[in-house]
Amino acid sequence: MTTTKNPEDYLTGHQLLESLFDGVYFVDTERRITFWNAGADRISGFSRAEVVGSLCPDNYLRHIDEHGRELCHDGCPLAAAILDGQPREASVYLHHKLGHRVPVSVRVSPVRNEQGTIIGAVEIFSDNSNSLQILQEFEKLKQEAFQDQLTGIGNRRYGEMILSTRMHDLRTHGIPFGFLFMDIDHFKKVNDRYGHAVGDQVLAMVAKSIATSLRKIDVVARWGGEEFVVILPGAIGVTVKAVAERIRMLIEKSFVAVAGDTLSVTVSIGAAVSRLDDADKEIVGRADRLMYISKNSGRNLVTQDETQM
Repeated sequence: MTTTKNPEDYLTGHQLLESLFDGVYFVDTERRITFWNAGADRISGFSRAEVVGSLCPDNYLRHIDEHGRELCHDGCPLAAAILDGQPREASVYLHHKLGHRVPVSVRVSPVRNEQGTIIGAVEIFSDNSNSLQILQEFEKLKQEAFQDQLTGIGNRRYGEMILSTRMHDLRTHGIPFGFLFMDIDHFKKVNDRYGHAVGDQVLAMVAKSIATSLRKIDVVARWGGEEFVVILPGAIGVTVKAVAERIRMLIEKSFVAVAGDTLSVTVSIGAAVSRLDDADKEIVGRADRLMYISKNSGRNLVTQDETQM
């Protein structure tokens, strides 16, 4: 008589972890990474060969919280779980191998041996961004020549098309929107010192850091050179400022690896909210002027028209 085996009879614990869509990794009590699954590779861009054997404080993922605090050196949930044996959950931003920040949900639990002694901890993390939806939208853009080929986000033509649509919604239905105009600070110095290839990496990093921090209905486009715009349907006042500050912080905390060193950049942002009497391009000019106030005030700043708060 032939017996039918259950699927789990063929799977080891290792195989089950490899099959998960979420990222999973283990650390010992010294926070040395001893296991790294395919999901962790997919979400972070770092391969198993690059991270296994390294210490978590070596900061491959470089988790930061919503305030930009570096958790590996101050508030690491893995270290806390190993210390007190309590599980934890958090929403953080990890550092992707390409440089940009990815929002993730993190769950951490201590790992014990048969005697009940803590021998390390496990972290499970899942992509909290709209990356998949964004990529699907950009696949459509490719077919319509609306994609910026270098960064993968919308190009200026796409940004102008969406702006026109939002202006129509404003005039016919009274639906407001926020508009962010941003420029990478000292970008010419990056090109002059490191070359245009590195400059292109920085542009792609900034674009992805912006895109992964937005809602599904928001739009980001490369306006030209090192300039980017973000359109926030339905957003006004404090919400627009909060989104702009989050983008500014995430870009400041992102970096690309260059010859064994790290290269970071900042952006200056002008934040405007639509007005019923706006001409089609008037909000662009207003946000652009606010961006230059940020530049002249020291850079790495968000400036918003205070009358709109």
